[in-house]
Amino acid sequence: MDEQTPSSHTYPSDVHFVEKNGREYIIVGTAHVSQESADLVRQVIEQEQPDVVCIELDEARYRTLREKTRWENLDLRQIIRQRQLPTLLVNLLLSSYQKRIGQKLGVAPGTELLEAANVAIENEIPIELVDRDVRITLRRAWASMSFWEKMSLLASGVAGVVEDEEISEEMLQEIRQKDVLSEMMRELGEAMPAMKSVLIDERDVYIAQKTRHADGQKIVSVVGAGHVEGILDILRNKPDQDLALIEEIPPPSPVGKILGWAIPAIILGAILYIGVTQGASAAGENLMFWVLANGIPAAIGALIALAHPVTILASFFGAPLTSLTPVIGAGYVSAFVQAFFQPPVVKEFQTVSDDISQLKMWWSNKLLRVLLVFILTTLGSLIGTYVGAAEIISNLF
Repeated sequence: MDEQTPSSHTYPSDVHFVEKNGREYIIVGTAHVSQESADLVRQVIEQEQPDVVCIELDEARYRTLREKTRWENLDLRQIIRQRQLPTLLVNLLLSSYQKRIGQKLGVAPGTELLEAANVAIENEIPIELVDRDVRITLRRAWASMSFWEKMSLLASGVAGVVEDEEISEEMLQEIRQKDVLSEMMRELGEAMPAMKSVLIDERDVYIAQKTRHADGQKIVSVVGAGHVEGILDILRNKPDQDLALIEEIPPPSPVGKILGWAIPAIILGAILYIGVTQGASAAGENLMFWVLANGIPAAIGALIALAHPVTILASFFGAPLTSLTPVIGAGYVSAFVQAFFQPPVVKEFQTVSDDISQLKMWWSNKLLRVLLVFILTTLGSLIGTYVGAAEIISNLF
């Protein structure tokens, strides 16, 4: 059994020592928006002089922290083509909330992670980025949740962003305590077990495995406090694990695919049956009802978002067609058209993390307006699909 290694230096309880197979791992748990954490990271690295410093970052996030060009380099049209607007929205909500906390404390999010890199560079110590690609993490989290869990997450995210909750360094210090974090993770697991598994458990495995395979005999690993317990358990007690399975984007559920094609088939079949049994006029009326039931709510959604006139037209004519295929949704068509006719400017990418917390800015910031168009036209199309399907199927009898 492993034993915690005593240190010649005195550190707070956030610093953990593990000795395994003749190698020493020093795990530093941080609060991500705490100056105290940044100072602790510098102290540990400078005093321990490890062979390598592992940091809870992936290449994209590390580049973002160093260059501060995260949203400016965003290819919005490519994200729409890849149908990744929901993950972009979640990322923006999380980033905005963390940034607001950081602003209240006078510390930018990720300061302690960047500090770890800076201290390592100053001391000519190699750096290992040991976190999973954030895009894979978000896509796996999104794919693992049910429709209602996704809606609950977005609603909670929006509420968290617009609430002006006071938070102090003392509150952060309390959150960093092991027992409180364990309770928070337990509650998250009860509410959204799939999300906890992807955001916490899988990344515990990934970070621990990458840390375990870093070069050197003495390794300092700087990670968020919520990962410490899991990483320590893996380093002490678990064998090597294959990371390939948690680096994949899970394919859509076969049931979802079947339902995605079954619903259009039922609607088109019902209209055809009505045409055979009740005449072409009845079939035409039902087809027209389908177009209006889908097109009007989608167009109203685009109108509420103050979308470009062409976007409103695209929403009206696109929703009835996209509702009959699971390949692409009405929201993506509308968002793409909106981004084409009213593309966001560089300044709006730079301020989006601040603007997202102000309701009125969702109409002023063109990037947020694209997201608003996506949300409202998708909602309108969903309403129209249920209303139209119910009417057409009822007409069969």
